[in-house]
Amino acid sequence: MKAAAALRAASRPVLRTETPILEFLLPCFSQTPFSVRNASITTSSSPPSTEPSPSSLNSRTSAKRHGALSAEQQQFLDSALRVNQAGELAATLIYTSQTPPLLRTHPHLRTLMSHMHAQEAGHFSTFNRLLAHHRIRPTAMYPIWSLASSFLGWSTGLMGREAAMACTEAVETEIGQHYNGQVRVLLGWVKEMEERGEEVGDEVRELVATLKRIRDEELEHLDEAVSEGAREARPYELLNRVVRGGCRGAIWVSERV
Repeated sequence: MKAAAALRAASRPVLRTETPILEFLLPCFSQTPFSVRNASITTSSSPPSTEPSPSSLNSRTSAKRHGALSAEQQQFLDSALRVNQAGELAATLIYTSQTPPLLRTHPHLRTLMSHMHAQEAGHFSTFNRLLAHHRIRPTAMYPIWSLASSFLGWSTGLMGREAAMACTEAVETEIGQHYNGQVRVLLGWVKEMEERGEEVGDEVRELVATLKRIRDEELEHLDEAVSEGAREARPYELLNRVVRGGCRGAIWVSERV
């Protein structure tokens, strides 16, 4: 629990297996433009009028200029959202594979596992929508991450409650730190825009709020895993290092591929 609290301070029920496979490929078929590039949201599908009204002309001199993202910032966002989608895909598959062997010996964990899986599936759907909306391609490592995540979940589930919870603690520690880093970067952008007197689009602010919410839910999973005996796993230190190292490696690769 201390680990989760430290991560939070840094920047401030039924399981379904078919959803990841279908939703993961959705962004590949999107035709929606990337509206974050202008740090604002376009809510109308009709083309803007070429004849501005007098009221809009009068308001232009007093309105703040909308901040635009640089090419480097845009690249960061593309990479970050792609990694987030891949990470949430992995989380749903870990819980999907972990649950059956785990519940055979620890049926009392059914509610907890269902709750955590439902939240991860919700996170996955969120990033699927964001990638589709912004036309960001998913990672090409999808098949490998799917197999690796399923194996990790199944093997730690077979090892028992402590190993399964140790796996959750390790994964959520890395994910919490990863989301914290993204939140800090985006808040830095917001501060720079405000200092330049630029208008920060609602889409950027909503993205920050979404990342904070998802981060906090991931850290709740970390707390729950520790409460369920994660650190009683044997060998705890080895399992923790291996899983966290694997997460860091997957993040690094997914950012680039």
